[in-house]
This record gives sequence, structure tokens and C-alpha cells, in this order.
Amino acid sequence: MPQTVLKSCDQYVADFERVEKRPIKGKSQVYLTGVDLGTAYIVLVVLDKNKNIVAGAHRSASVIKDGMIVDYIGAIQIVRELKESLERQLDAELLYAAAAIPPGTDALDGGAIKNVVQGAGFELTALLDEPTAANTIVGLKNGAIVDIGGGTTGISILKDGKVIKSVDEATGGTHFSLVIAGAYKLSFEEADAYKRDPKHHKELLAVLKPVVEKVASIIKKSIEGMAVDVIYLVGGTSCLTGIETIIEKETKIKTIKPQNPMFVTPIGIAMNCSQDIIY
Repeated sequence: MPQTVLKSCDQYVADFERVEKRPIKGKSQVYLTGVDLGTAYIVLVVLDKNKNIVAGAHRSASVIKDGMIVDYIGAIQIVRELKESLERQLDAELLYAAAAIPPGTDALDGGAIKNVVQGAGFELTALLDEPTAANTIVGLKNGAIVDIGGGTTGISILKDGKVIKSVDEATGGTHFSLVIAGAYKLSFEEADAYKRDPKHHKELLAVLKPVVEKVASIIKKSIEGMAVDVIYLVGGTSCLTGIETIIEKETKIKTIKPQNPMFVTPIGIAMNCSQDIIY
């Protein structure tokens, strides 16, 4: 099951990476967009009316902290600029969008996310939690989707394809960067950039092992007493080469991730977009 799912998920990601470089300009009457407001990046994924990925864009951003919007105006501006750029590339107007929030934070930040999406010129059609969005293309029936983002780690446990438990903890890529900054005497920005270069991952894995083990302990605590036989990693911080090996060793549960876990959640968000507007 996991290997089959992984191949399908990898194909979605490969499609996105391809159209981000070369959008597919067609004659679709309706376009559906996924908006992912992350701690490190804002990602937009555009589908045609048949749910084929036709365009996309992402930009580094610092408008979210620990899953909460801290720069509301900045978030609207970036989403609007990405939207307008994609509209020029497709020669079409993007009207409908879906978005997502960390699990369990809807009462705190759901309204803010909605306002950002609408403020950028979209009609919001769906607002769901991030791990559930990711599972739209992962397709796990039983197991745990773990979304390790910049500020938080979101965990959704699934049984028979339905989420039975969701958890969100404030540990993620920001903490990784802080550890690197301290170890290498770098500024936070320098450490963050250093972390993103795959050629440094092997060396960094030893430095970051205690933080990865903390993430693993959060996962273990969250799934305790649950029948979880596979952990599926998504989110930008999961890009760290070898992170899955440490988590599997600590949890003693098979842990897998796609080729580029950063884009799984945004693609899943887009797949949940429709023309049914949320008022």
C-alpha cells in the first residue's frame, strides 16, 4: 500500500514542479486554486476544471509564525501578487480557492486565513486542516499523516480513510534553523538558507538529531494506543534528507515520504477546491 501511494503522490508533485516552470495554457472555463500559507513559503497550485495541475508558484515568506498569521497585510500582498502572475501566465482569471490551517487551530486562525484569501481577490470554497488536505493525494486509509512545517508539526491519524484524531505541536523547521544558528554561529537567516541546501543535509542530520527526535516523540505521544502501522511525512521540513530514518527508528513504525514533501499539502488543498463559495 505505501509504495503504491508514494508513486501516485510523487507523480502529482512532479506534475506541479513541471508546470511551475512551464504552465499549461488551455481553454478551461474554470480554474481551481489551492493556497497554502506556510511559515517559510506561500504556495499556489492551479487546477483546470478536470483537476489537472496546470500552473503553480511559490515564494518565501515570513507572514506566519507557529501556524498563526503575524503579517496580515504582507500575506494578502504576496498571495495577490502570485495570483496576478499566474493569471497573466494562463491568460485567465482565478476566482475560486481553497486553503488550509494546522489541525485544531480553526477557532484561532480560520477566520484570518479566510480573510487573507478573500482579501487577495479569491472566493473561498474550502477550508480544511493541512494533514487532511495532504491525504487527498497521499490516499492513506490507515496510518498517520505528519505535516512538519516551519512552525508546527501537524498529525492526523486515519482509520478507514477518515481522520479520527488531529494534533498540532509548535515544533518545526524554525527550531531546526535556531539549532543550526547556534551550532554554526550564524544568523537565523543564514542558518535557514544553509539548511535548505541538500548538500549540507548529511552533515546537519547529526546536529539536528535531537530536534528530529523531539518531533518523533511528539508523534509517538500522539499515536500512543492507536493502531498506526505507517507514518507518512509531508511539509517543507520533511525535505531534510534522512529525517524519515530517525523518525522510523524512534517510533519503530515504517516512515515514508515523497520526493518533495513540501508541495504535497498545497496540491491536496487545490484538489479540495470547487465552485461552492463559503460565506
